[in-house]
Amino acid sequence: MHPTDHVLDLFAVPGGLEPLAGGQGGSFRAGDLVLSPGRDAAVHDLLSPVIARLAVDLDTRAGRDRQDLRIAMPIPARDGSWVVDGWGASRFEDGAQLLVDLEATLAVAAVLHAELAERVRDWPLAHQPPRDRWAAADRIAFGEAPGDAEAAGPGAAPLVRWLLDERDLDADLGASQLVDGDLAGNVLLDADGAPVVIDIAPYWRPPLWAEATCVLDSVMWWGADPDAMVRWREGAPRQAMIRAALFRVLSDRPDDTAVFERALAPLSPALR
Repeated sequence: MHPTDHVLDLFAVPGGLEPLAGGQGGSFRAGDLVLSPGRDAAVHDLLSPVIARLAVDLDTRAGRDRQDLRIAMPIPARDGSWVVDGWGASRFEDGAQLLVDLEATLAVAAVLHAELAERVRDWPLAHQPPRDRWAAADRIAFGEAPGDAEAAGPGAAPLVRWLLDERDLDADLGASQLVDGDLAGNVLLDADGAPVVIDIAPYWRPPLWAEATCVLDSVMWWGADPDAMVRWREGAPRQAMIRAALFRVLSDRPDDTAVFERALAPLSPALR
């Protein structure tokens, strides 16, 4: 799917489009912007102004080191909207490279979540009905909606049952706040070596859960050392990882759960 002439016109970009790899796919470079599909206007009308202000603050903060955290700047359309026909825009980071180092990504997560906690005291969409399958899976993972193992598909049902049995809803994972639930694969390094967060996926959850999701994704898809999971075998980290795995399995709906089971093996001999 390509952005229409109407989308290009409102974002004031040229018609020459360059497909970009990564993410959920379907993004294009158009001049100095990245156009990405599948944007929910209700979410981004709330999120994008906050992120834009934070991006400016990070880039202009007194005493800033050139390798300090940055965020890809969301760009509004000419009519002031943040989403046009499901497309959103952000500033293209020329010369940036994907960051896949897990420890560095977790350091980015800690700084980003501290910054978000300072700016967003409540998230109006936190208690509204799920708007997509990721939001629905998130609610099930945290016990806020009934979980049906079969909903993940017959291949994933045994793993989902195990995860539901292992989940302790009384475990304290920390206070909820605005977090990025999809950091792995969405952090770049700019030409100066500064991390640049792109495509923030907003959830109102404890940072520990967002970090667990990042670790799980990194081990499964981005070549991180499987031993990174050892730190998540007990206590609150274990419960955060159980919920991260439920969230991913229920939203991904995999036909083959082998990659999940290999990643989660340090949590249980039964998965080895």
